[in-house]
Amino acid sequence: MAKKYFIETFGCQMNELDSEKIAGNLQNAGMEPARDAAGADVIILNTCSVREKAVQKVYGRLGEIKGWKTSRQDLIIGVAGCMAQLEGNRLLKKAPFVDVLAGPQKGHVMSSLVARAQETRTPAVDLRMDDDPEPLETSFVLRESRWRAGITISEGCDRNCSFCVVPFTRGRQRDRESGNIIREAADLAGQGYIELVLLGQTVNAYRDPSPAGLTFAGLLRNLASVPGLSRIRFTAPHPNYFDDELLDVVASCPQVCNHVHLPVQSGSDRILRAMRRGYTRKKYLETVHKIRRSGRAIAVSTDIIVGFPGETAADFGDTLHLLDEVQYDCVFSFKYSPRPGTAALMLSDDVTHEEKGERLMRLQEQQKLIQFNKNAAFLGQRVEVLAEGGARANYRLSGRMSNNRIVNFDGPDSLLGSIVSVEVTGFSPNSLKGAWIG
Repeated sequence: MAKKYFIETFGCQMNELDSEKIAGNLQNAGMEPARDAAGADVIILNTCSVREKAVQKVYGRLGEIKGWKTSRQDLIIGVAGCMAQLEGNRLLKKAPFVDVLAGPQKGHVMSSLVARAQETRTPAVDLRMDDDPEPLETSFVLRESRWRAGITISEGCDRNCSFCVVPFTRGRQRDRESGNIIREAADLAGQGYIELVLLGQTVNAYRDPSPAGLTFAGLLRNLASVPGLSRIRFTAPHPNYFDDELLDVVASCPQVCNHVHLPVQSGSDRILRAMRRGYTRKKYLETVHKIRRSGRAIAVSTDIIVGFPGETAADFGDTLHLLDEVQYDCVFSFKYSPRPGTAALMLSDDVTHEEKGERLMRLQEQQKLIQFNKNAAFLGQRVEVLAEGGARANYRLSGRMSNNRIVNFDGPDSLLGSIVSVEVTGFSPNSLKGAWIG
Protein backbone atom coordinates (compact mmCIF):
# COMPACT_ATOMS: atom_id res chain seq x y z
CA MET A 1 0.00 0.00 0.00
CA ALA A 2 1.33 3.41 -0.96
CA LYS A 3 2.32 5.70 1.86
CA LYS A 4 0.27 8.88 2.30
CA TYR A 5 1.53 12.43 2.78
CA PHE A 6 -0.04 15.65 4.03
CA ILE A 7 1.40 19.16 3.62
CA GLU A 8 0.43 22.16 5.72
CA THR A 9 1.48 25.52 4.26
CA PHE A 10 2.21 28.66 6.25
CA GLY A 11 2.97 32.00 4.60
CA CYS A 12 3.04 33.54 1.17
CA GLN A 13 2.17 32.56 -2.39
CA MET A 14 5.75 31.45 -2.95
CA ASN A 15 5.35 28.99 -0.07
CA GLU A 16 2.15 27.72 -1.66
CA LEU A 17 4.02 27.02 -4.89
CA ASP A 18 6.86 25.39 -2.93
CA SER A 19 4.26 23.08 -1.35
CA GLU A 20 2.95 22.16 -4.80
CA LYS A 21 6.51 21.23 -5.80
CA ILE A 22 6.93 19.13 -2.63
CA ALA A 23 3.63 17.38 -3.34
CA GLY A 24 4.65 16.69 -6.94
CA ASN A 25 7.97 15.24 -5.81
CA LEU A 26 6.38 12.97 -3.19
CA GLN A 27 3.69 11.77 -5.59
CA ASN A 28 6.30 11.06 -8.27
CA ALA A 29 8.06 8.89 -5.67
CA GLY A 30 4.90 6.76 -5.35
CA MET A 31 3.17 8.42 -2.42
CA GLU A 32 -0.48 9.50 -2.31
CA PRO A 33 -2.08 12.58 -0.68
CA ALA A 34 -3.94 12.02 2.60
CA ARG A 35 -7.23 13.73 3.38
CA ASP A 36 -5.87 15.11 6.63
CA ALA A 37 -2.78 15.05 8.80
CA ALA A 38 -4.18 12.35 11.07
CA GLY A 39 -4.32 9.90 8.15
CA ALA A 40 -0.84 10.61 6.81
CA ASP A 41 2.38 8.62 7.05
CA VAL A 42 4.41 11.74 6.24
CA ILE A 43 3.49 15.23 7.50
CA ILE A 44 5.37 18.22 6.08
CA LEU A 45 4.95 21.69 7.59
CA ASN A 46 6.10 24.19 4.94
CA THR A 47 6.85 27.28 6.97
CA CYS A 48 7.28 31.06 7.00
CA SER A 49 9.53 33.16 9.24
CA VAL A 50 8.73 36.73 8.14
CA ARG A 51 7.04 37.42 11.47
CA GLU A 52 7.47 35.95 14.93
CA LYS A 53 3.78 35.01 15.04
CA ALA A 54 4.23 32.71 12.04
CA VAL A 55 7.10 30.91 13.81
CA GLN A 56 5.08 30.53 17.00
CA LYS A 57 2.19 29.08 15.00
CA VAL A 58 4.44 26.34 13.60
CA TYR A 59 5.85 25.46 17.02
CA GLY A 60 2.28 25.28 18.28
CA ARG A 61 1.33 22.92 15.48
CA LEU A 62 4.37 20.74 16.18
CA GLY A 63 3.24 20.51 19.79
CA GLU A 64 -0.17 19.29 18.61
CA ILE A 65 1.19 16.47 16.44
CA LYS A 66 4.06 15.48 18.74
CA GLY A 67 1.90 12.97 20.57
CA TRP A 68 1.11 11.07 17.38
CA LYS A 69 4.68 9.76 17.31
CA THR A 70 4.02 7.81 20.53
CA SER A 71 1.50 5.48 18.91
CA ARG A 72 2.90 5.70 15.37
CA GLN A 73 6.66 5.20 15.48
CA ASP A 74 6.88 5.10 11.67
CA LEU A 75 5.31 8.57 11.27
CA ILE A 76 7.65 11.02 9.54
CA ILE A 77 7.34 14.68 10.54
CA GLY A 78 9.12 17.25 8.42
CA VAL A 79 9.62 21.00 8.67
CA ALA A 80 10.53 22.80 5.45
CA GLY A 81 10.82 26.38 4.24
CA CYS A 82 12.02 29.66 5.68
CA MET A 83 11.53 28.87 9.37
CA ALA A 84 13.50 25.63 8.98
CA GLN A 85 16.34 27.56 7.33
CA LEU A 86 16.32 30.31 9.98
CA GLU A 87 15.95 28.12 13.06
CA GLY A 88 18.22 25.30 11.88
CA ASN A 89 19.44 23.03 14.67
CA ARG A 90 17.62 25.15 17.26
CA LEU A 91 14.41 23.67 15.88
CA LEU A 92 15.70 20.11 16.32
CA LYS A 93 16.60 20.91 19.95
CA LYS A 94 13.13 22.32 20.63
CA ALA A 95 11.39 19.55 18.66
CA PRO A 96 13.69 16.49 18.63
CA PHE A 97 10.89 14.35 17.19
CA VAL A 98 11.21 16.13 13.79
CA ASP A 99 12.58 13.72 11.18
CA VAL A 100 13.19 16.03 8.18
CA LEU A 101 14.52 19.60 8.23
CA ALA A 102 14.79 21.31 4.84
CA GLY A 103 15.16 24.91 3.73
CA PRO A 104 13.20 26.60 0.92
CA GLN A 105 13.31 25.23 -2.62
CA LYS A 106 13.99 21.67 -1.48
CA GLY A 107 10.87 20.22 -3.07
CA HIS A 108 12.95 18.41 -5.69
CA VAL A 109 14.78 16.38 -2.99
CA MET A 110 12.01 15.95 -0.41
CA SER A 111 11.27 12.29 -1.23
CA SER A 112 14.95 11.38 -0.81
CA LEU A 113 15.08 13.19 2.55
CA VAL A 114 11.98 11.30 3.70
CA ALA A 115 13.49 8.01 2.57
CA ARG A 116 16.77 8.78 4.37
CA ALA A 117 14.91 9.57 7.61
CA GLN A 118 12.94 6.34 7.33
CA GLU A 119 16.04 4.24 6.75
CA THR A 120 18.39 5.79 9.32
CA ARG A 121 15.81 6.77 11.95
CA THR A 122 17.82 9.99 12.40
CA PRO A 123 16.92 13.50 11.18
CA ALA A 124 17.57 14.13 7.49
CA VAL A 125 18.75 17.73 7.15
CA ASP A 126 19.28 19.84 4.02
CA LEU A 127 19.85 23.54 4.71
CA ARG A 128 22.30 24.23 1.90
CA MET A 129 21.84 27.56 0.11
CA ASP A 130 22.07 26.90 -3.63
CA ASP A 131 23.46 29.59 -5.92
CA ASP A 132 22.18 27.63 -8.91
CA PRO A 133 18.59 28.53 -9.92
CA GLU A 134 18.03 24.90 -11.01
CA PRO A 135 15.89 24.03 -7.94
CA LEU A 136 13.40 26.66 -9.14
CA GLU A 137 12.57 24.40 -12.07
CA THR A 138 10.98 20.98 -11.69
CA SER A 139 8.74 18.81 -13.84
CA PHE A 140 6.84 17.56 -10.81
CA VAL A 141 4.38 20.16 -9.56
CA LEU A 142 1.01 19.07 -8.18
CA ARG A 143 -1.15 22.15 -8.77
CA GLU A 144 -3.93 22.94 -6.31
CA SER A 145 -5.90 24.86 -8.93
CA ARG A 146 -6.77 23.74 -12.45
CA TRP A 147 -6.90 27.26 -13.87
CA ARG A 148 -4.49 29.42 -11.84
CA ALA A 149 -0.78 28.61 -11.55
CA GLY A 150 2.25 30.20 -9.94
CA ILE A 151 5.64 30.36 -11.66
CA THR A 152 8.85 31.13 -9.79
CA ILE A 153 10.92 33.54 -11.90
CA SER A 154 13.48 34.40 -9.23
CA GLU A 155 14.49 33.29 -5.76
CA GLY A 156 16.10 35.26 -2.94
CA CYS A 157 16.76 38.98 -2.58
CA ASP A 158 19.79 41.26 -2.95
CA ARG A 159 18.33 44.06 -0.85
CA ASN A 160 19.01 44.39 2.87
CA CYS A 161 15.90 45.86 4.47
CA SER A 162 16.68 46.05 8.16
CA PHE A 163 13.58 44.11 9.25
CA CYS A 164 13.63 41.29 6.68
CA VAL A 165 14.99 37.74 7.00
CA VAL A 166 14.58 36.76 3.34
CA PRO A 167 18.31 37.14 2.46
CA PHE A 168 19.06 34.74 5.35
CA THR A 169 16.37 32.20 4.51
CA ARG A 170 16.27 32.26 0.69
CA GLY A 171 19.70 33.68 -0.12
CA ARG A 172 20.77 36.16 -2.77
CA GLN A 173 18.68 36.71 -5.89
CA ARG A 174 18.89 34.03 -8.59
CA ASP A 175 16.93 34.52 -11.81
CA ARG A 176 15.68 31.88 -14.22
CA GLU A 177 16.34 32.18 -17.93
CA SER A 178 13.45 33.83 -19.74
CA GLY A 179 13.15 31.04 -22.31
CA ASN A 180 12.46 28.47 -19.59
CA ILE A 181 9.86 30.72 -17.98
CA ILE A 182 8.08 31.34 -21.29
CA ARG A 183 8.11 27.62 -22.16
CA GLU A 184 6.64 26.76 -18.75
CA ALA A 185 3.93 29.39 -19.24
CA ALA A 186 3.08 28.06 -22.72
CA ASP A 187 2.92 24.51 -21.35
CA LEU A 188 0.55 25.61 -18.56
CA ALA A 189 -1.63 27.48 -21.05
CA GLY A 190 -1.74 24.32 -23.15
CA GLN A 191 -3.02 22.44 -20.10
CA GLY A 192 -5.88 24.94 -19.72
CA TYR A 193 -4.48 27.36 -17.16
CA ILE A 194 -5.73 30.86 -17.91
CA GLU A 195 -4.12 32.86 -15.08
CA LEU A 196 -0.44 32.93 -14.13
CA VAL A 197 1.19 34.48 -11.07
CA LEU A 198 4.87 35.38 -11.46
CA LEU A 199 6.64 35.01 -8.12
CA GLY A 200 9.85 36.46 -6.69
CA GLN A 201 10.90 38.17 -3.48
CA THR A 202 11.67 41.32 -5.51
CA VAL A 203 9.97 40.22 -8.68
CA ASN A 204 10.52 43.36 -10.76
CA ALA A 205 14.27 43.29 -10.07
CA TYR A 206 14.37 40.29 -12.43
CA ARG A 207 17.21 40.32 -14.92
CA ASP A 208 17.31 37.60 -17.56
CA PRO A 209 20.61 35.68 -17.34
CA SER A 210 20.19 34.31 -20.87
CA PRO A 211 21.49 36.04 -24.04
CA ALA A 212 17.99 37.46 -24.59
CA GLY A 213 18.65 39.76 -21.62
CA LEU A 214 15.00 40.58 -20.98
CA THR A 215 13.99 43.06 -18.32
CA PHE A 216 11.02 42.19 -16.12
CA ALA A 217 8.82 44.38 -18.33
CA GLY A 218 10.15 42.59 -21.41
CA LEU A 219 9.37 39.23 -19.85
CA LEU A 220 5.82 40.37 -19.06
CA ARG A 221 5.30 41.55 -22.63
CA ASN A 222 6.50 38.21 -24.02
CA LEU A 223 4.24 36.26 -21.67
CA ALA A 224 1.25 38.41 -22.67
CA SER A 225 1.59 37.01 -26.19
CA VAL A 226 1.30 33.36 -25.08
CA PRO A 227 -1.94 31.98 -26.60
CA GLY A 228 -4.58 31.02 -24.05
CA LEU A 229 -3.40 33.19 -21.17
CA SER A 230 -6.10 35.61 -20.06
CA ARG A 231 -4.46 36.99 -16.93
CA ILE A 232 -0.93 37.52 -15.65
CA ARG A 233 -0.22 38.72 -12.11
CA PHE A 234 3.08 39.34 -10.34
CA THR A 235 4.18 39.76 -6.76
CA ALA A 236 5.85 41.41 -5.03
CA PRO A 237 7.55 44.34 -6.76
CA HIS A 238 9.85 46.82 -5.02
CA PRO A 239 9.09 50.54 -5.54
CA ASN A 240 12.67 51.23 -6.65
CA TYR A 241 12.34 48.95 -9.68
CA PHE A 242 8.89 50.05 -10.78
CA ASP A 243 10.03 52.01 -13.83
CA ASP A 244 8.20 53.59 -16.78
CA GLU A 245 8.78 50.54 -18.98
CA LEU A 246 7.00 48.30 -16.48
CA LEU A 247 4.15 50.78 -16.04
CA ASP A 248 3.69 50.93 -19.82
CA VAL A 249 3.28 47.14 -19.98
CA VAL A 250 0.75 47.09 -17.12
CA ALA A 251 -1.18 49.97 -18.67
CA SER A 252 -1.17 48.68 -22.25
CA CYS A 253 -1.39 44.87 -22.06
CA PRO A 254 -4.91 43.67 -21.16
CA GLN A 255 -3.54 40.24 -20.21
CA VAL A 256 -1.48 41.84 -17.42
CA CYS A 257 -3.84 42.38 -14.51
CA ASN A 258 -4.64 45.96 -13.54
CA HIS A 259 -3.38 45.49 -10.00
CA VAL A 260 -0.02 46.50 -8.54
CA HIS A 261 1.03 45.46 -5.05
CA LEU A 262 3.58 48.12 -4.05
CA PRO A 263 4.85 47.62 -0.47
CA VAL A 264 5.57 50.93 1.28
CA GLN A 265 6.02 49.67 4.89
CA SER A 266 5.86 53.20 6.40
CA GLY A 267 4.83 56.73 5.48
CA SER A 268 7.64 58.32 7.49
CA ASP A 269 10.94 59.22 5.81
CA ARG A 270 12.76 58.73 9.12
CA ILE A 271 11.41 55.20 9.52
CA LEU A 272 11.97 54.37 5.84
CA ARG A 273 15.66 55.24 6.32
CA ALA A 274 15.84 53.05 9.43
CA MET A 275 14.17 50.25 7.45
CA ARG A 276 16.75 50.69 4.66
CA ARG A 277 14.03 50.76 2.03
CA GLY A 278 16.00 52.92 -0.39
CA TYR A 279 13.29 55.44 -1.27
CA THR A 280 11.61 58.46 0.28
CA ARG A 281 7.93 59.13 0.80
CA LYS A 282 8.07 61.67 -2.05
CA LYS A 283 9.70 59.21 -4.45
CA TYR A 284 7.15 56.51 -3.57
CA LEU A 285 4.25 58.91 -4.13
CA GLU A 286 5.68 59.92 -7.51
CA THR A 287 5.46 56.27 -8.57
CA VAL A 288 1.89 55.96 -7.29
CA HIS A 289 0.82 59.15 -9.09
CA LYS A 290 2.31 57.80 -12.34
CA ILE A 291 0.27 54.63 -11.91
CA ARG A 292 -2.91 56.65 -11.28
CA ARG A 293 -2.28 58.75 -14.41
CA SER A 294 -1.49 55.79 -16.68
CA GLY A 295 -4.82 55.79 -18.50
CA ARG A 296 -5.85 52.40 -17.10
CA ALA A 297 -7.70 51.96 -13.82
CA ILE A 298 -4.97 50.16 -11.86
CA ALA A 299 -5.65 49.05 -8.29
CA VAL A 300 -2.82 49.63 -5.82
CA SER A 301 -2.31 47.61 -2.63
CA THR A 302 0.52 47.69 -0.10
CA ASP A 303 2.18 46.28 3.03
CA ILE A 304 2.61 48.38 6.18
CA ILE A 305 4.50 47.65 9.41
CA VAL A 306 3.46 49.57 12.53
CA GLY A 307 5.55 49.98 15.64
CA PHE A 308 8.98 49.73 14.02
CA PRO A 309 11.75 50.60 16.53
CA GLY A 310 11.80 54.34 17.11
CA GLU A 311 8.43 54.99 15.46
CA THR A 312 6.89 58.01 17.17
CA ALA A 313 3.28 59.15 17.14
CA ALA A 314 4.29 61.68 14.46
CA ASP A 315 5.87 58.94 12.31
CA PHE A 316 2.72 56.87 12.60
CA GLY A 317 0.67 59.96 11.74
CA ASP A 318 2.69 60.22 8.49
CA THR A 319 1.61 56.68 7.64
CA LEU A 320 -2.05 57.49 8.29
CA HIS A 321 -1.76 60.56 6.06
CA LEU A 322 -0.22 58.39 3.35
CA LEU A 323 -3.30 56.16 3.41
CA ASP A 324 -5.50 59.20 2.82
CA GLU A 325 -3.31 60.46 0.00
CA VAL A 326 -2.88 57.18 -1.89
CA GLN A 327 -6.34 55.71 -1.24
CA TYR A 328 -5.12 52.12 -1.38
CA ASP A 329 -7.45 49.45 -2.69
CA CYS A 330 -6.14 47.03 -0.06
CA VAL A 331 -3.59 47.12 2.77
CA PHE A 332 -1.85 44.21 4.49
CA SER A 333 -0.75 45.55 7.86
CA PHE A 334 1.30 44.01 10.66
CA LYS A 335 2.89 44.79 14.00
CA TYR A 336 6.68 44.86 13.92
CA SER A 337 8.37 41.85 15.46
CA PRO A 338 12.16 41.47 15.77
CA ARG A 339 13.67 38.77 13.56
CA PRO A 340 16.97 36.93 14.11
CA GLY A 341 19.96 38.19 12.17
CA THR A 342 18.35 41.40 10.92
CA ALA A 343 19.89 44.85 11.38
CA ALA A 344 16.76 46.08 13.16
CA LEU A 345 17.48 43.59 15.93
CA MET A 346 20.20 46.00 17.09
CA LEU A 347 17.63 48.78 17.55
CA SER A 348 15.65 49.27 20.73
CA ASP A 349 12.18 47.78 20.26
CA ASP A 350 10.77 50.75 22.18
CA VAL A 351 7.15 50.76 21.00
CA THR A 352 5.13 48.80 23.52
CA HIS A 353 3.05 45.80 22.51
CA GLU A 354 -0.08 47.70 23.55
CA GLU A 355 0.87 50.74 21.46
CA LYS A 356 1.57 48.55 18.43
CA GLY A 357 -1.86 46.97 18.81
CA GLU A 358 -3.58 50.36 19.12
CA ARG A 359 -1.79 51.74 16.05
CA LEU A 360 -2.61 48.67 14.02
CA MET A 361 -6.28 48.96 14.95
CA ARG A 362 -6.39 52.67 14.03
CA LEU A 363 -4.72 52.03 10.70
CA GLN A 364 -7.03 49.14 9.83
CA GLU A 365 -10.14 51.10 10.78
CA GLN A 366 -9.05 54.02 8.58
CA GLN A 367 -8.29 51.71 5.66
CA LYS A 368 -11.60 49.90 6.16
CA LEU A 369 -13.47 53.15 5.46
CA ILE A 370 -11.33 53.83 2.38
CA GLN A 371 -12.05 50.37 0.99
CA PHE A 372 -15.76 50.71 1.78
CA ASN A 373 -15.97 53.90 -0.27
CA LYS A 374 -13.88 52.53 -3.14
CA ASN A 375 -15.94 49.34 -3.34
CA ALA A 376 -19.17 51.35 -3.29
CA ALA A 377 -18.16 52.83 -6.65
CA PHE A 378 -18.62 49.40 -8.28
CA LEU A 379 -22.32 49.15 -7.34
CA GLY A 380 -24.38 48.51 -10.49
CA GLN A 381 -21.33 47.86 -12.69
CA ARG A 382 -20.80 44.75 -14.79
CA VAL A 383 -17.40 43.24 -13.99
CA GLU A 384 -15.37 40.28 -15.27
CA VAL A 385 -14.65 37.65 -12.62
CA LEU A 386 -12.53 34.49 -12.72
CA ALA A 387 -14.66 32.00 -10.77
CA GLU A 388 -12.15 30.30 -8.46
CA GLY A 389 -14.10 28.38 -5.83
CA GLY A 390 -16.89 28.28 -3.31
CA ALA A 391 -17.87 31.39 -1.37
CA ARG A 392 -17.59 31.37 2.42
CA ALA A 393 -21.21 32.25 3.19
CA ASN A 394 -24.52 33.22 1.58
CA TYR A 395 -23.22 32.84 -1.98
CA ARG A 396 -22.23 29.78 -3.96
CA LEU A 397 -19.17 31.01 -5.85
CA SER A 398 -16.28 33.38 -5.32
CA GLY A 399 -13.71 34.82 -7.68
CA ARG A 400 -11.49 37.77 -8.47
CA MET A 401 -11.59 40.65 -10.88
CA SER A 402 -8.43 41.57 -12.76
CA ASN A 403 -7.87 44.30 -10.14
CA ASN A 404 -7.80 41.55 -7.45
CA ARG A 405 -11.14 42.44 -5.86
CA ILE A 406 -13.04 39.46 -4.49
CA VAL A 407 -16.58 39.02 -5.84
CA ASN A 408 -19.10 36.59 -4.32
CA PHE A 409 -22.03 35.52 -6.48
CA ASP A 410 -24.43 32.68 -7.23
CA GLY A 411 -24.03 30.40 -10.23
CA PRO A 412 -23.48 26.76 -11.21
CA ASP A 413 -20.21 24.96 -10.45
CA SER A 414 -19.68 24.63 -14.19
CA LEU A 415 -18.52 28.28 -14.15
CA LEU A 416 -15.42 27.39 -12.13
CA GLY A 417 -12.27 28.14 -14.05
CA SER A 418 -13.91 30.54 -16.48
CA ILE A 419 -14.14 34.33 -16.63
CA VAL A 420 -17.77 35.39 -16.30
CA SER A 421 -19.75 38.63 -16.23
CA VAL A 422 -21.22 39.62 -12.88
CA GLU A 423 -23.37 42.63 -12.02
CA VAL A 424 -22.35 44.12 -8.67
CA THR A 425 -25.37 44.29 -6.36
CA GLY A 426 -23.68 44.87 -2.99
CA PHE A 427 -20.39 45.55 -1.28
CA SER A 428 -18.44 45.52 1.94
CA PRO A 429 -14.96 46.83 2.76
CA ASN A 430 -13.38 43.51 1.77
CA SER A 431 -15.44 42.20 -1.14
CA LEU A 432 -18.18 42.78 -3.69
CA LYS A 433 -21.45 40.88 -4.06
CA GLY A 434 -23.08 40.26 -7.39
CA ALA A 435 -25.40 38.42 -9.72
CA TRP A 436 -24.08 36.25 -12.52
CA ILE A 437 -25.16 37.43 -15.99
CA GLY A 438 -25.82 34.14 -17.78
